[in-house]
Amino acid sequence: MLQTMRWFGPQDPTSLFTLRQAGCVGVVTALHQLPVGSVWPVAAIQERQQLIEADNQRYAPLHWAVVESLPVHEDIKKGLPTRTQYINNYKESLRNLAACGIQTVCYNFMPVLDWSRTNLSYEMPDGSRALRFVWQDFAVFDLCILRRPHAEADYEPAVVAAAHQQFDAMSATERAELTNTVLLGLPGSEEAFELSNFQNLLNEYAAIDAAALREHLYYFLREIGPVAEEVGINLCIHPDDPPYPLLGLPRVVSTEADLNGLLEAYNSPANGLTFCTGSLGVRSDNDLPGIVQRLGHRIHFVHLRATKREENPRNFHEADHLTGDVDMYAVVKALVVEELRRATTGEGNPTIPMRPDHGHQMLDDLTSGKRTYPGYSAIGRLRGLAELRGLELGIRRTLQTEKKRPAEQIRTESSVPRFV
Repeated sequence: MLQTMRWFGPQDPTSLFTLRQAGCVGVVTALHQLPVGSVWPVAAIQERQQLIEADNQRYAPLHWAVVESLPVHEDIKKGLPTRTQYINNYKESLRNLAACGIQTVCYNFMPVLDWSRTNLSYEMPDGSRALRFVWQDFAVFDLCILRRPHAEADYEPAVVAAAHQQFDAMSATERAELTNTVLLGLPGSEEAFELSNFQNLLNEYAAIDAAALREHLYYFLREIGPVAEEVGINLCIHPDDPPYPLLGLPRVVSTEADLNGLLEAYNSPANGLTFCTGSLGVRSDNDLPGIVQRLGHRIHFVHLRATKREENPRNFHEADHLTGDVDMYAVVKALVVEELRRATTGEGNPTIPMRPDHGHQMLDDLTSGKRTYPGYSAIGRLRGLAELRGLELGIRRTLQTEKKRPAEQIRTESSVPRFV
């Protein structure tokens, strides 16, 4: 796989040199400074490319491999008449990116909020810090801080009672920290949410259920898909994070059935997936290796991270990349087999861009005063990429060895009992 990391631009505390030294050859970035819905001009795209490639003559070269994300304006998600102009802007941005040689564009279709967590510094057994989502903590925000009308209907009665009790025991500082965490925008983004007007944003989706949001997504795909095909862009949607409804908002990219539906809505190789093992892995009913085997031909970008469901399965935290509930060996093996298939058939890109996602804050990144973005500290992602690189290498060597050995010998050896 093409090894990459996300970089949020010149203000990112993780430098491009860090990405080089981690072993990356690709950079995943976006023009976060531009307003959502505006056209990405060629000049701005080239300026970012030049910044990434500035030291390529002297050091290991980097290139802008994936756009993450070219954001979808809320008017498109809501299906408003104004979506026409925003979709036209999106098409123009795709054309401009293609003209600059960029072929992979990641986006998501989550209403209002992007990803959601309730704790950005959950302490792990080794002392590192991880991202965590706790259903009851989210209920505290929804029921007691935001006070969303009729929110009680979305929670079990025991959770409602416990949330009110928890809120009463919280200090003003703890309440503010939870609020800021839930309303946190993506690092590098110019978008920010304020509690004072957040309910108004939710109200705009009051008449939009899952079926309506899904149709708005399909409309968007049918509009931009032909342009992506024309200019050679691979579109890849990111799954919902977490993969279930929050704050009364529908989410429609959470299951394999959702993925199948959107791929069929515009049936073209240009309409593909960002395969995020963390987002999809939060749900126990998502068969991750099986999804790769069945839909791998439409996977254009990969996020590898492992989440761990807790005693309450709606609670989860970011585990080490090779642990948690994600069978990372089986997933990476399926992805390697898909790459080998592409290399043999000539169908699709035989090298899928991959980035390690949501590393732990650890070692020097825990130093007092050092600035890091939650989930995107350098050392945690470096550890993740190193582990994933080793796992992929081991799988490839094993597959090469088995290919060279006689089939009878492999069958005989596989029947011998093995002891641990």
